[in-house]
Amino acid sequence: MSGAAETVEADGLDSGPARGRHTPARTCIVTRAVRPPEEMIRFVLSPSGEVVADLKGRLPGRGAWVSARRTAVAEAVRRRQFQRAFRTAEARAPAELPDGIAAALRADLRQSLALANKAGCVVAGFAKVEAAIGEPAGISGLIHARDGSQDGLRKLRAALYRRLGDAISRVPVLDDLSNEELDMALGRDHVIHAALVAGVGSAGCLARWRRLRLFEDAVDTTEAGSADHGEAGSAPHDETGFSTGAPQVAGSRDDGTPQGSG
Repeated sequence: MSGAAETVEADGLDSGPARGRHTPARTCIVTRAVRPPEEMIRFVLSPSGEVVADLKGRLPGRGAWVSARRTAVAEAVRRRQFQRAFRTAEARAPAELPDGIAAALRADLRQSLALANKAGCVVAGFAKVEAAIGEPAGISGLIHARDGSQDGLRKLRAALYRRLGDAISRVPVLDDLSNEELDMALGRDHVIHAALVAGVGSAGCLARWRRLRLFEDAVDTTEAGSADHGEAGSAPHDETGFSTGAPQVAGSRDDGTPQGSG
């Protein structure tokens, strides 16, 4: 076979979990778009006939692929695309499938944040975050509890703006987790403000955060943004999807490498 036939299964299903480092492009059963697996979610059938999201790409059996967005998964459920892909009317894909995937991605983000914390890549507390912004190394990402007061976040954004000016748009703001979830991930009480600093743990955490944001169709919503008079404006997310890369640090405006805002 040649061309697309080398990268895409003819019936939309793969032959099993990928082996080796190279995983061919896959076809979304909803949109028929051909994308790299990092921008897709693999689904398999359990022995009882339930459609299961294989987020790590390791579950046995043939897999169907869907673009890694909540809307695409919901459409696959609504249009019974899983039954068509697996060629059985017995395939059960509940309406709650997208919610289950979102919950799993949130759990993955919490675990990654916990690992980043153990690796020394997280500082927590308003004063420590403000100090980290002023350090030469700067920060890789600003973390704010979803249900926390916006006043502290505005002040930290203002500090970022004073340091970086319009380059503030390079610093992602991770505001998807609640105060309780941050407490759970970081092993301390009442965490509202935190920050990621440079390191391997920081890169992994940002990758998982981007994965969650992509799934929730939030790649075009605002993050830190550029600011006027010390107040945060808005900046679009990048379109990197699941791509990780090394996080750029918000300590220098002239590092020569654009930072994906995720």
